[in-house]
Formats: sequence, structure tokens, C-alpha cells
Amino acid sequence: MLVAPLLAPFLALFLVLTGCGAPASSGPVPKGAEVAGSDGEGGQGSVGVLARSAAPAAPPAPSAPAARPVVPGSPAPSAPSAPSALSVPSVLPTAIPGLGPETLAEIPADTRQAFVVTGRNADSNESTAVLYVREAPDRGWTPATEPWAAHNGMEGWTAEHSTGDLRSPVGVFGLTDAGGRLPDPGSRLPYDEEEYFAVEGDGFFGEPLEGSFDYVVAINYNRVEGVSPIDHERPLGEDRGGGIWIHVDHGGPTQGCVSVSEERMKELLRTLDPAKKPVVVMGDKASLAR
Repeated sequence: MLVAPLLAPFLALFLVLTGCGAPASSGPVPKGAEVAGSDGEGGQGSVGVLARSAAPAAPPAPSAPAARPVVPGSPAPSAPSAPSALSVPSVLPTAIPGLGPETLAEIPADTRQAFVVTGRNADSNESTAVLYVREAPDRGWTPATEPWAAHNGMEGWTAEHSTGDLRSPVGVFGLTDAGGRLPDPGSRLPYDEEEYFAVEGDGFFGEPLEGSFDYVVAINYNRVEGVSPIDHERPLGEDRGGGIWIHVDHGGPTQGCVSVSEERMKELLRTLDPAKKPVVVMGDKASLAR
């Protein structure tokens, strides 16, 4: 019959037009052809794409980051920003050992020298003294001296000092004025050389008091600043005591002062600098730890 030969050209033309025998298209990937990344046995995330030909697609390099699917019309993903560096001060403030927050808060912000006198307990007349310094108000404290042996009031320490109680006052007090019976050894504080500082007699244990006031630094407890240590004005009243000094140790407890050896006194006078607003921080260990 002539029907088959006549239909053959029309059948071939139909197959070409429908694309059944055409090669794979290089156009866009059909919707749904992208596969989300997942972690394989090696723990590496990847994004797969459905194959369009018999040859399998090469896997992504192990070091390549996972690609995100791109949706037509969406903005390109931005690169992750680097984490911001933490701001760390070059020097961290260092507290003075043994001083608690309440005591530290009493030290003026502009003070850069602190003479710390620590009693063994509230009733002890033996103590230890260390001079601490800092380069600036926002810098840490460091010891400028080794611990010095010291004495304080015969009966120990008190937060409410009064005349004749034989206890040293607890607190933070300025150091602005100095003096003594002997000539100025090189004091940076104003120094009043005066024979009135001479003393005689015996201490509580029979030790001679002579020379105890050869060098003194006035402790600004119940006194007027900027005058000689021998000034007798008492702003808080006579019943609150006064005349509390740092002076030369005579080998025993004091009436209420703090005492260190003569060599330490001269060292202290040469070191305390009025420009650094020096203070004494004094008291028993438990009181200073508050």
C-alpha cells in the first residue's frame, strides 16, 4: 500500500517538532531541580543539582563554602561581617590587698600614694605598714616598699576615737604636713623643724621615748590641714582627741599614733609627694576588709 511511504515524512517532522530526539537544553534549571545542602558522613555541607545528562556532576571542593540557592529577583547575599574586636584596657586596675570595697571607696579618686597600716586585730598594738602607689587615678596599685613593722595605740583600734582611749582611729586620712626636732631630711611635704617636738620619759613597757618625734607626719584626723603638726586646733572638739601622727618607733605601743623605725620615717618623708595627694589607710585587718 502507498499509505506508509506517504506518512513517513510527516511522522519524522512531528518527532523533531516535539523535541523527543533533541539534545539536553542548556537553559535554566526547571523549578524544583535544586536540592538543599545536607551534612554527609564527612560532616561537610553541600548543595546538589539534578543532573541533566548522563555524566555525573563533579562534587564541590572540600574547602568551598556551601552555596545558597539563588532565587530570581532576590538580592545577592552579603558577605558575613568580621566579628568586632573587644575593647580591653591595656592595664587592669589592681586593688590593694586586704582592703574591702568600703575602704577602697574612701580613698580619694585623685590619690596616687596610700600608706596602708594594718593591725593584727582590733585589740592589737602591733601592725604592718606598706606604701602603695599608682601612676594615674585609673591605674592599678603597686607596693613601693616591702612591709614595715609598726606599732599603733596600746589598746588597738577604734572607729570612734576619743581622748585617752589609747586606741588608734580607723579610717582614711590625708597626709599634708610634716615636721620634727631634727632638720628636714629631704621631705617633700612642708616640714616644720621645731624644738617643741622634743619628748622624754618612758613608754608603756618602760622603753625610753626620747627621739620619738625627731621626724613626724601629721595624720589629718581632727586637725586643720596646711599647718604644723604641733598646731592644737581640733575641729571635732577636744573630746575627740587629736595629735595623731606617724612618728619614730620607740620600741612599744603608742597613745594612738602609728610608729615605724627612724630609717623608715626618713624614707617615708622623702617619698610622700603632695602632688600625689597621699593618704594613710589605717585600722585592724577586719575593719579594713569591709
